[in-house]
Amino acid sequence: MASVLDALWEDRDVRFDITAQQMKTRPGEVLIDCLDNIEDTKGNNGDRGRLLVTNLRIIWHSIALPRVNLSVGYNTIINITTRAANSKLRGQTEALYILTKSNNTRFEFIFTNVVPGSPRLFTSVIAVHRAYETSKMYRDLKLRAALIQNKQLRLLPREQVYDKINGVWNLSSDQGNLGTFFITNVRIVWHANMNESFNVSIPYLQIWSIRIRDSKFGLALVIESSRQSGGYVLGFKIDPVDKLQDALKEINSLHKVYSANPIFGVDYEMEEKPQPLEELTVEQLPDDVEIEPDEQTDAFTVSVSACHHDSSGSLRLIYFQSLRIAAIVAFQV
Repeated sequence: MASVLDALWEDRDVRFDITAQQMKTRPGEVLIDCLDNIEDTKGNNGDRGRLLVTNLRIIWHSIALPRVNLSVGYNTIINITTRAANSKLRGQTEALYILTKSNNTRFEFIFTNVVPGSPRLFTSVIAVHRAYETSKMYRDLKLRAALIQNKQLRLLPREQVYDKINGVWNLSSDQGNLGTFFITNVRIVWHANMNESFNVSIPYLQIWSIRIRDSKFGLALVIESSRQSGGYVLGFKIDPVDKLQDALKEINSLHKVYSANPIFGVDYEMEEKPQPLEELTVEQLPDDVEIEPDEQTDAFTVSVSACHHDSSGSLRLIYFQSLRIAAIVAFQV
């Protein structure tokens, strides 16, 4: 089992001049907003472009030369502010400043809306980034979090419990800790029965491998988390063996479903319905741009060539407050 995270770069990298394939949405990525007449004031001052806002990143590309582009993942963003900037197309105007850090290198981006009187550039990007920041429980491994309330798992929006297994031992100490196991469509959660704050939440996004291995306690379910999450090795003993094997089979099945269409937790709601895809007009690309054949066409791909949005349209995002962590305890088999 390989982690979905291995192929996921969109929210974790800053990339320049990406290919047409890399501009397409990956599974689970959703186009939230599309803004025309946006200038990359720092990098391409005077060049009119388009800004695409997804639930994982923002993409800017030049209208005249689409291969001139950039992709900024939300996980790289350190700070977002609005300040005055000098634009060749607009002059002195308020702009969106984004400070990022990727691979130990800092980048600053300045985006300016060429059309006056529209605050959507600021509201969309800031609101979606905040939604990303407050929904980390979907994507990050958490230890000793506020997961349990009245002996029940505090469900995230769009989360469903598929199985609850009592009498599961966590093998993090010499004698083990008896607790309860929850298997959902988003993650695996275990908590100690005697101390509910002693717990772990492991999203499928962060699972590197899961298998049955022998231990000094007998056969155990061993979960290895991704390197990005700390590379934890977590062991759980489930009796009898048939029940252990059933749990492994169920987790593998749910992980496979999740991998095909991940839930990243950045949900949103549009106040106005977007224009139907069939009504979008695709502009003719310059002759020197090579178009790669692709049987799949989605709203995001078409929107790179054409995007229409009423300037008065507004965007409302529903974002989820991530649960505060009290402390961090490492589990070891």
